[in-house]
Amino acid sequence: MAETVVLAVQERTSKGTRKARKLRGQGLVPAVVYGHEEKTQSLTVNGEELTKAVKHGARLVDLKQGESLQKALIRELQWDPLGHDILHVDFARVAADERVTLDVRIELRGTAPGVTAGGVLDQPLHNLLIECPVISIPESIRVNIGELQIDQAIHVKELKLPEGVVAKNDPDAIVVQVSPPMVEAEAPAVPGAEQAEPEVIGRAKAEEGEEEAEK
Repeated sequence: MAETVVLAVQERTSKGTRKARKLRGQGLVPAVVYGHEEKTQSLTVNGEELTKAVKHGARLVDLKQGESLQKALIRELQWDPLGHDILHVDFARVAADERVTLDVRIELRGTAPGVTAGGVLDQPLHNLLIECPVISIPESIRVNIGELQIDQAIHVKELKLPEGVVAKNDPDAIVVQVSPPMVEAEAPAVPGAEQAEPEVIGRAKAEEGEEEAEK
């Protein structure tokens, strides 16, 4: 289950790229919170605390503004081009008793015997779209591949999901599979290639010398 953390936020009145850059220089990240038929509110949140929460897999947070506390999902993150710093975050208000739909990463566990035998592991699906109680969001969906042989696959409908979690992807979609090893085809032989003898310049000159000597 994802950890619920408390993030202190403050109301943000300044707008624009220049103002946002100034806030980031102060260690703050511009943010918005929306949903539940309430007005969208512009906020700032401590960049270090937010980054720490995200890196620890937090999805559900409590936003603390003065004496007010509201639950919210981290819905969208905007990172810098290098992926080091968070430039902006969108929060969505939620109630403790509601169900939400979101993507959760798929985590493979174990070693597939098919790979040990020379097969190639292929994972077409890296994230799973799920519906679950907001207070029970899993950090990841763990998939055991310890019995996966060559030419075998695990489909969405075969996943063992935590209680209350429902997959929204196509049930027949392949999550992970082991394909046979790729065999490189040998280049076809060119007829007559072995009979052709390349001309050797040194030998040609030697033969010319012998002909002159005989004259």
